[in-house]
Amino acid sequence: MTGISLGVKTLVEGMTTNKQLVEAALILGATPKMASKQIVNNAFDAAMLPTINSMVGMGIVFLPGMMTGQILGGASPVVAIEYQIAVMLGIVGSVALTVLLFVQFGYKTFFNSRSQMKV
Repeated sequence: MTGISLGVKTLVEGMTTNKQLVEAALILGATPKMASKQIVNNAFDAAMLPTINSMVGMGIVFLPGMMTGQILGGASPVVAIEYQIAVMLGIVGSVALTVLLFVQFGYKTFFNSRSQMKV
């Protein structure tokens, strides 16, 4: 949820603050996709940042609940770490896919059928 909300916020702010740049690119013959590519990329980066930051401290700064539970339950710490890595990769993959689809389809709402900005 954090990724999508940050992606939406960054996409909307980018399209409204950079409206003149996008329109200038459209006037010069760029497609809506080309004109808003940098804004979409910035929105994706901003949306992924919290998830990647949470992965950085995993196991060093804080111990996740699943990993701690497995270790306290008698499982090997190596196996617990492997499971935690798998879970975190799944979370990052799902956040990345969701945000990517959302911003790739979301930027199109700022343009009409004649490739003009609606904002």
